[in-house]
Amino acid sequence: MKMGENTGSKFQAHAFDLSAAAAPPQGPSKCFDDDGRLKRTGTVWTASAHIITAVIGSGVLSLAWATAQLGWIAGPTVLFLFSFVTYYTSSLLAACYRSGDPDTGKRNYTYMEAVRSNLGGFKVKICGFIQYMNLFGVAIGYTIAASISMMAIKRSNCFHSSHGKDPCKISSNPYMIMFGAVEIIFSQIPDFDQISWLSIVAAVMSFTYSSIGLALGIAKVAETGKFRGSLTGISIGTVTQTQKIWRSFQALGDIAFAYSYSLILIEIQDTIKSPPSEAKTMKKATLVSVSVTTLFYMLCGCMGYAAFGDLAPGNLLTGFGFFNPYWLLDIANAAIVIHLVGAYQVYCQPLFAFVEKTAIEKFPESKFITNVIEVPIPGFKPYKLSVFRLIWRSIFVIMTTIISMLLPFFNDIVGILGAFGFWPLTVYFPVEMYIVQKKIPKWSTRWISLQILSLACLVISIAAAAGSFAGVILDLKVYKPFKTSY
Repeated sequence: MKMGENTGSKFQAHAFDLSAAAAPPQGPSKCFDDDGRLKRTGTVWTASAHIITAVIGSGVLSLAWATAQLGWIAGPTVLFLFSFVTYYTSSLLAACYRSGDPDTGKRNYTYMEAVRSNLGGFKVKICGFIQYMNLFGVAIGYTIAASISMMAIKRSNCFHSSHGKDPCKISSNPYMIMFGAVEIIFSQIPDFDQISWLSIVAAVMSFTYSSIGLALGIAKVAETGKFRGSLTGISIGTVTQTQKIWRSFQALGDIAFAYSYSLILIEIQDTIKSPPSEAKTMKKATLVSVSVTTLFYMLCGCMGYAAFGDLAPGNLLTGFGFFNPYWLLDIANAAIVIHLVGAYQVYCQPLFAFVEKTAIEKFPESKFITNVIEVPIPGFKPYKLSVFRLIWRSIFVIMTTIISMLLPFFNDIVGILGAFGFWPLTVYFPVEMYIVQKKIPKWSTRWISLQILSLACLVISIAAAAGSFAGVILDLKVYKPFKTSY
């Protein structure tokens, strides 16, 4: 099984190689690919592992809550529909990795390059803005999620030692600052080929905590001997009619966020060897990973709902649905924190690379931007320290940490991110690029079907965004900046 073998090289260095444009196109040889870069080595399994690591993130923990809002019929149906749309549009996007001929056409190394090659013009700027805003948002979402898990460990131990007598109120700020400090250190790693170990650890951790969540859900159902929940979801009375609508919309956003990885699909595809063509391999990898993810999501979402019914918490492992065994909860929450440290880097590296590449293009003469200082490390290769990288990446992490301290609403943030990124990045751009790439004539049956799919997903995105914004507005009524405690 080669799954873990190459996971960590994630979208390997060449995915974010800043000299991408400069590599002269050459014919393929034993050591080099047709674009003059070192031979790519990725397979169906490594690509599937990359996707699963990127996808099974903290989104899985809000699925029991999302299922509770929608009920036994709509919940699993919506999960299945999102998985189908993700698989289909990812296959369309995979076909856009090369422009022109699917086997020998010009490669696009990033999502933005694919948009530039196929659509061009103003759409490239819109795509870049949405993509990088989304990556920035994910960094905030992950900081909040990590602090909630760290607090859950502290509270679980506090509850245990006081036998439930102490309410154990804790502020989330110190934990966000701790997470930020760790990320400042990891952000100094220049690119992906140097954090292979971090990515493998992250993949193992995501399966660990999801499995613990699932096992605890099954144990709870076995203990009570009945499946909770109803066909239509949370009952009116527990919440008002209006709240029910908003929360159902927000649940759509949460589920969309749990599936989003189109942001980094092209980068993953750029690690795959050919022949067969990268698009064929990527389609297989997408099918494998989306199937595994959907099965996992169905199990976690449905067992969480079966265990808690209407009371399913917004974050399965920290909503204190489970008090015992407390040590198992601690392991699961520690696994979440470790996974999020790695996942934060996976999502931020493209943003770091983009800013640094732009800075070098704009100010090629600047010593501050281009200078690299070699720092000797005993027993290792000298570390190449760039002052610009040190300062800019540290400022970025500090900004995300401060915003997280201001906006600590995990569920709503997850919903907004899902809604904001889902339609443009997962549906609209892949559909439009595919139409251009395959020269599908306007008003043909295929063209109309693709536009209907895109329009339907836009409506879902708008509804999900509205639900999440309504959630934020409700939270803001009782909110004091920097004063979040649980």
